[in-house]
Amino acid sequence: MLVDTHAHLDFPEFERDLHSFLDRAARAGVHEIVTIGIDEASSEKAVKIAGQHSRIYATVGIHPHGARRLDDSTLDTLRSLAAHDKVVAVGEIGLDYYRDRQPRPVQQECLRQQVELACELRLTAVFHVRDAHADFLDIIGEYAGRLRRGVLHCFSGDWAVAEAALEMGFYLSIPGTVTYPKSEAQQEVVRRSPMDRLLVETDAPFLAPVPFRGKGNEPAYILYTAQKIAQLRRCSLEEVALHTTRNAHEAFGIPDAAP
Repeated sequence: MLVDTHAHLDFPEFERDLHSFLDRAARAGVHEIVTIGIDEASSEKAVKIAGQHSRIYATVGIHPHGARRLDDSTLDTLRSLAAHDKVVAVGEIGLDYYRDRQPRPVQQECLRQQVELACELRLTAVFHVRDAHADFLDIIGEYAGRLRRGVLHCFSGDWAVAEAALEMGFYLSIPGTVTYPKSEAQQEVVRRSPMDRLLVETDAPFLAPVPFRGKGNEPAYILYTAQKIAQLRRCSLEEVALHTTRNAHEAFGIPDAAP
């Protein structure tokens, strides 16, 4: 059994025939999915989708690309949505200095406000961090003692960043890019990280793994990411599935259930 800890099931790619995607995921051994909010509208859709499917869970949050849209009213909306029993995290939130679509001080304040919300609600935080690891670690270090759990979505840092995140008790979520030949730093992190801190994700519909690179991604394809992790760690796929599923349940507070 595998858990896709990060997918965007509210996106148009899935809207018309979500059941077919979920059926393919189940046949590939993916029995649970966390669908992610990136703004108010997508957070509402994520909660709705999770409410309709027993094995789907949701997060609510404002992506750094939309940092300017965060105000007290938006925080109240997120707080209200988070009261749903299928909401397992605040996210995805963070810093993105690669696209830099919002001023960096605005992104940083947006991050702080939503981490405060996660602390208040005793929820896990799902972080998006791109080309901003130094500032992220500086900011999040202030909250590490209060934050229940943290997940670094689509982890793209090097081993030094991974060590710092692991020291704070965070989980590292590994996407399909680990299957790309040039993803050497990411592959090193997979080899060296404790197995009890690794998660797997698709970030569907983005970042499809080899052999689907360049095409649309879907939760069923997480199997290829898990296989690559097994190869890198020289262990069985079953071992990767066992540990990453257990980790996902712990990271998001999802109760264990038989497949």
